[in-house]
This record gives sequence, structure tokens and C-alpha cells, in this order.
Amino acid sequence: MRPRTLDEVAGQQHILAPGKLLRRAIESDRFTSLIFYGPPGTGKTTLASVIARTTGSRFESLNGVESNVAEIRAKIDQARTWRELRGETTILFIDEIHRFNKAQQDVLLPHIERGVVRFIGATTHNPYFHVNSPLVSRSQIFQLEPVPVEDVIQVMERALADCERGLAAVPTKTTPDALRHIAEKSDGDVRKALTALELSVLTTPPGDDGAVHLTLEVAEESIQRKAVVYDADGDAHYDTISAFIKSIRGSDPDAALYWLAKMLHAGEDPRFISRRLVISASEDIGLADSNALRVAMDAHQAFEFLGMPEGRIPLAHATVYLATAPKSNTAYAALGKAMGDVENGRTLAVPPHLRTKTRKKLAAASGESEEAMRYLYSHDFEGSYVPQAYLPEGRIYYQPGDQGMEKRVKERLDYWREQCQLKIT
Repeated sequence: MRPRTLDEVAGQQHILAPGKLLRRAIESDRFTSLIFYGPPGTGKTTLASVIARTTGSRFESLNGVESNVAEIRAKIDQARTWRELRGETTILFIDEIHRFNKAQQDVLLPHIERGVVRFIGATTHNPYFHVNSPLVSRSQIFQLEPVPVEDVIQVMERALADCERGLAAVPTKTTPDALRHIAEKSDGDVRKALTALELSVLTTPPGDDGAVHLTLEVAEESIQRKAVVYDADGDAHYDTISAFIKSIRGSDPDAALYWLAKMLHAGEDPRFISRRLVISASEDIGLADSNALRVAMDAHQAFEFLGMPEGRIPLAHATVYLATAPKSNTAYAALGKAMGDVENGRTLAVPPHLRTKTRKKLAAASGESEEAMRYLYSHDFEGSYVPQAYLPEGRIYYQPGDQGMEKRVKERLDYWREQCQLKIT
């Protein structure tokens, strides 16, 4: 049931709808090198074969898991021969391109530059992290998304009606909820949906009317439980932890718990999760509730003490606490501004009165009195505070917010800054 034309490709309308860049490039045969990345079963290999058919090009394929440099060179030599003898263009499709090491990927570069082959790569990993930069810079990159449920249902209906390549030879009666169940449980993976459909149709005995009855019960058996798509070092890993942290930041404990459950179910390292909780406690909650950092650290230590499965409980405790806590990123933002000045601006000298053993020498050299350069010890003054400069130029980085406990911090800091400004004026 692999599509043979662009119109048969399921989903991916964000790049294949009429007028979109990729469709225009394919139909006008004006593309050079392409990299498709996305989850399994979304049509990466299919799209490459459709492009070859649409442009009338030879189609050669390799797999990053099995192929080596010798096979790459052999395919390129064949492409060169076909171009010289028959004037035909060859599309070299490499599945799992991220599996090639740097040397294997580099072999492609000069031949892509000379136009010997038109390269199309496919990967389930983000190419900006897992494919060599020179190859990425020579390619247009398109991300494929999980296929929508309605499109998956259409593909299955097409398979049931197709006599040549599908299942039309087996009389089948389906119920809408059965196909929808398979589509929903396939997680946007068309290959998984077609496999489940084939299994259900070919293994279910026909009824009294001679037709296979594909009911919801049969569909549930054919696809079994939903498998969580989750690769430990790929996009699913990073996307899920990103959704987890953003749900905490957005004060949605329900969403945060769901993403936590998904990661734990998929076998994510709980220590990775607890470390992210500690980061979020300072980055997103900060001074609005300083207890958040303590709760996150306690959850991390509790997990180390308990292990799994009980260790998931303190992780849930910390997740809910952080998601429902008042939020402030002012300390994190202030550090970013200060680091920006350090990296991009001139280095500020330590004020003389804050230095250790050089105050007398500086006073003598500058003509200032040693008293003028004297450091004032804060605890010698009322409220353990005395106005004095600690940074040249009076730069201000930290601007307290008005959430949670930071309101009180703001009150104290506003008073201290006012006293310091009065002394200066």
C-alpha cells in the first residue's frame, strides 16, 4: 500500500499541500539534497520513492545500519555511469542516515557537490544534532509529523478496497469504531496501523455470511496495548522532557503528571527526571518559593534511597509542588544579564574598598585618604545594612517580581537601593 503519487501520501500537508515549498520543488524538479526526519511510519521512505517516481529519476537506497563506504562508492559509481551513458539522474536514498559515522557521511559530500547523485536522507533523530554539519548545510530539511487519525483511517479504508495491493480479496465488514481504535492506538504510525489491520483481517474467521467482521473487540486484540513511542536519545526523549518542564512552568500539574508517567512507563532514567526538577525549582520558581528547591532536592535524595517503584512517589510529590508553586525566573534572568555583560562588555575592576591587602597602597598612589577607601562591615550597623558601592557604574541586574515570597524580597531591596541612591546624591 505504499503511495505512488504525492496525492496518496497520508498527512504531511504542512509540507506537501499544493503551493507548499517541498511540493513545488518536487513538481518542478528543482531540489538538490533533502533530509526528512520524524517518527517511524510517517512516510519518510515513501516520500523518497514518490519523489523518484514523480521526477523520473533512478532510485537507489542504502541503510545506515547495514551499509559501508564500499557500498556507498559502488552506488555513486553506478550513478555516474547512468548519468554519462543515458543522461539519467539518480536519487540516492539513505535510511537511518544518523547511523553513518562522520567518515561515511563525508564520502557523500563531493559527489553531492558535483551533482553525481541527488541525496535524500531519512532519520528519526534531529539531524541538527545527529548528522554532520557539512551534510546538513547542503540539504533542505523537512520534519514529518505523526499522521492524523482521520488520515490513518482513510489509508486503512483504501487498503480494504484495493484489489491489487490491499485486502479487498477478503470480504470484510468493519465498524467505524474499530478502524478509529486502530488509528488512535497507532500513534500516527501508518505502518503500525496497516500491520494491525492486516493481522485482524487475515486471522479472523469469517462469519456465517462469509465475510470477516472487524469489530472493536477484534481491533483491540490486533493492536494490543498502546506502545509508548520513546527513544532514549532521540526527539521523543527531548520532546517529552520539554513538555514536562513546560507544563510545570505553565502551572499545570495534570499535564506534568501525564508526561512524568509517560517517561517512567517508557523506562526513562528517573535520575534524569529528578535533575530536571532541581533545575526547574531554581529556574522557574526561584525566590517566589525557595522551598521548591528543597523539595526537589529531597525528592532526588528520596529516590536514591527508595529506588523503583516506590521512588516514583517523591518524584510525583515534587512535580505537583513545583507545578502549583508561584513562579519567578528573576534570579535566572539576572544571571543571564550579568553573564552577557561579562562576555560582551569590558571587565570591571573590583572597587578599592572591597579589595584585601592593597587598600593602603592604592590610597597612597591615588592621593585618597585610607579612610575613604575603608570597607564598611555591614554587621556594625543597624539592621546589618550600610549603603556602599559593591559594583562600579551602579549596574542593576536583579529585578524582583511580585509573586509569592519574592514580594518581601522586593520590599527589602527597594529600601536598600533607595538608601544607596540617597547616599550617592
